[in-house]
Amino acid sequence: MKITVRDCLELDAFRPSIVAAGKRNLDNSVRSISVMDTGDLKSAVEQNGIKEQIVLTSFAAMKEDYDLQAKVVRELAMCGISALVVFNSMRGTNVKDAKTVEIAEAIGLPLIVISEKNKAKYSDVIEQVMDKILVGDDHRNYLINNTIYHLLDFDKHKTFPAALKEAAVSNEFQAVLVSKDFNPVLVVETRHKVTVLDAVRNLQKRHGDDDRGIYGILDVEGIAAYWGSINIGGEEYFLLLVDNEEKYSAVDITKLAEIIELAIGMWKYNPVRDVKAEFIKALMRGNKNLAYTLWDEMQLKDYSILSVFYGKGTNNSTSREIIESFEGDTGCEVLSIIEGEETFGLIIEERKKQEDERKTACLTLFDGMKEISKDIRIFHCTGIDSIGSASDGFSLINETWTFVESVFPYKRVFSKYELTLVSTCINLQLQGGHIKKNYSELLEPFNREVGGNKAKQLLNTLETFVLDAGMNSNKTSNIMGIHANTVQYRLKRINEILGVDITANRVIPALTIALALRRIERAID
Repeated sequence: MKITVRDCLELDAFRPSIVAAGKRNLDNSVRSISVMDTGDLKSAVEQNGIKEQIVLTSFAAMKEDYDLQAKVVRELAMCGISALVVFNSMRGTNVKDAKTVEIAEAIGLPLIVISEKNKAKYSDVIEQVMDKILVGDDHRNYLINNTIYHLLDFDKHKTFPAALKEAAVSNEFQAVLVSKDFNPVLVVETRHKVTVLDAVRNLQKRHGDDDRGIYGILDVEGIAAYWGSINIGGEEYFLLLVDNEEKYSAVDITKLAEIIELAIGMWKYNPVRDVKAEFIKALMRGNKNLAYTLWDEMQLKDYSILSVFYGKGTNNSTSREIIESFEGDTGCEVLSIIEGEETFGLIIEERKKQEDERKTACLTLFDGMKEISKDIRIFHCTGIDSIGSASDGFSLINETWTFVESVFPYKRVFSKYELTLVSTCINLQLQGGHIKKNYSELLEPFNREVGGNKAKQLLNTLETFVLDAGMNSNKTSNIMGIHANTVQYRLKRINEILGVDITANRVIPALTIALALRRIERAID
C-alpha cells in the first residue's frame, strides 16, 4: 500500500506536531524511516539520503550550527527523502530558525517539528510508521483474497499462466518468472513491456546481493519491482513482481509471492525450458560442448548455421516484421534472445544447395533492418558452417563491437571482414612492439615531410578515402564536404608523399591497418 507523509501525520506519534515547511509535498511517498544522529554532512547524507525515506533527528550533534543544518536539509532533499522530522529535544532550534526552514520551503521538503507537548520518542514514531507501511488498512486483505480467487478458479482457467494473467490485471501488478540464468520463462504483462525487460536487467545486476528474499526492491523507471527466489520442481527460479501503481507494501508483495508459489504447486505448473535461449547463451559464452549438446536436444542435426549477429536498437515491431518476412521468403529460421534494446541471434536453415543465395538473403535482411533507424547497429558473421564457427563469431563480435564503430563511423552494419580487421588492430595495439611500429611508420612521411595542420588534413582525407568511402573520390568529397577536385589534388599529393599508388593491391592492406590503428588510438585516448 502506498503511504504518504500526510498519512503519517495522522498517527498518534505525530500529535501534536507542526509542518514548518514543504506543505505542498505532503503527498510524498514513504517507504522507510531512519534516525540521523551524526554531526557531519557527508555521514548524514550517506546514512540517511535514501529516496522516499522519513528521516528523524534532533540535530543534537549540530546544535546551533544552523549553516550545517541548512546544508544537510538541502542535500537530503536532493536525495529524494520524503520528509525531515525534528524532535523537541532540539532546544534552541525550532520553527523560528529561519535559514533551515527557508531552505526546506524553497526545495519543497516537508519539515515537521514535533512539539514540546508531544512526548513521543524515536521508537514510537518508527513503530507506528513501519506498522502503517507494512500492514496498512484493508488493501492487503483485498490483494491476497482477490488473487487467491483468480489463481484457484480451476473451472474458469485452463492453465496457470491464464489464471495469473487475470489476477495481475485485476490487481495491477506484473509477474515475471526468470530462470537462474536470467532467461524469462513466464511473463505476465499489464503495462509497457520495457518495465519487464528493465526489471530483468536490474535483477541481473543485483543478483548476489544479500537481500535474496522477496524484500529485495528494484527501482525500474520509478516503478517498484520486488524479487526473490522460489523453487519449482527442485529448480531455482526468480520471481519478479512489478507494482504498477505503487499501491502495495513490501509485506503485501511478500504475501502475494507466497500465494503465487503455492498456486504453482497446486496447478502442478512446470515452466517450459527455453532450450533455444540456452543454446544461444552457450555460444555467446564460448561453451561449445554445451552448445553441441543443446543442438542435438533441439533435433537440428539436419540444419546448418548461416549467420550469427548482435543488434543494437533492433527490439521493435518493425524489426520483427522484417524478420518474419525473411523467414517466410527464405525458409530460414531466426533464433534470438532479447535483452532490452539488444538482440543476440543466429540464422539457421535446412541443409540445401543454394547456400550462396541464403548468404545474400542474410545480408539483405541486415540492410533492411538498419534502415529502420539511424541508431540501429548490426554486427554479424555470415558464411559460417558449424557450431564452433558460430561460437567464434560471437567471440569476434564481443571483442570488437565497441571499437568497430570508431573505425567505421559511417557504417551501420558490420560484417566479419570489418570485425576481423578491427580485431587485428586491437591485438596489435595491445601487443605493441615492432609489428605495430611497422604499421605506424607507414604514415610517418606525413609528419616528416609536411607536418602540422597540412599533414593532419592529408591524413584525414586518406582515412576517409580508404575506410569510409571505399576508395571512391566522389564519395570522399561528399563525406568531407569539399570539392571533388580538392580530393583529387590531395590524393595525388598523398601518393607523392608515400611514394606509392595507394590503390595498389599490395599497398592497400597494410595502409588500411595503419589507418584503422590510428582511429583506434584516438578512440582510446
